[in-house]
Amino acid sequence: MFSAVTYIIILFIWGTFMPSYLTPNLNYVKGSYGHTYTRLQDVKDYENIDILFLGSSHTYRGFDNRIFNASGLKTFNLGSSAQTPLQTITLLKRHLTRLSPKLVIYDVYPNTFMGDGVESSLDIISNEKNDLNSVKMALSVNHLKVYNTLIYAFLRDIFDWRKNFKESLVKGDDNYVKGGFVEKELAYYKTKTLLRKEIKFDSTQLDAFNECLRLLEKNKISVILVYVPIAPSNYSRYTNIREFDSVMSAHMKYFNFNEKLILNDSLHFYDPDHLNQNGVKLFNNKLIEILNEEKFNR
Repeated sequence: MFSAVTYIIILFIWGTFMPSYLTPNLNYVKGSYGHTYTRLQDVKDYENIDILFLGSSHTYRGFDNRIFNASGLKTFNLGSSAQTPLQTITLLKRHLTRLSPKLVIYDVYPNTFMGDGVESSLDIISNEKNDLNSVKMALSVNHLKVYNTLIYAFLRDIFDWRKNFKESLVKGDDNYVKGGFVEKELAYYKTKTLLRKEIKFDSTQLDAFNECLRLLEKNKISVILVYVPIAPSNYSRYTNIREFDSVMSAHMKYFNFNEKLILNDSLHFYDPDHLNQNGVKLFNNKLIEILNEEKFNR
């Protein structure tokens, strides 16, 4: 008991006063990359929406709320950097009841099913008040850095040290758009040769993914799974994409937009994974067209 209390006290002092290079197993970064802090404050202003977007950076950089709003759809983008299903279920349990979406569009980027969830866990723990769902997430990820950061974050929450923090809406090339989207200053990707890659599902992530779908089904919310376009040179590197498509389509309605749109590496992307604003417009308009064809009820 003495050792545990001493550890917590030292952890708090170390995390507060020591530079980051001396805290390799504690990574508390408020207002980190991707405007997660602002997004998780912004979400409190939304309820009874038409569409909720879920997923990784492909989500908050790929679904522009302004384009959907122009079509009369009230939306919110709850994506976060490297978000895996373990973080998605945590966010859903916190915000789903209030948001009460008619439809969830869930980006199913293959890498999120293969990752350990550490990066995204740290991002969410650092940028939103923590609760029992944070503990469950940390236990599922089961990593020292996540445990340390969660303990430190709980202590920070006690003193409410976030209350005076305000994140800039413009950070470098990124501009936060109300509703959760982050617009990147227009840039173009220069194609590079990438190594071949096989998609391998992590069982823990797949279980969390199924838990997300069960929660949405329980709340009678329609779901569409979407593979947001990545650069064609990146997409072609996957050796078993048909197997991945088969697993996704077995769950519910699924659209792989890498097969539905003809996009160009150097015209529609700013890196191998993310659409630039030109690509976002093409993708979003195509998705809205499909939603109209599917007779999505607002």
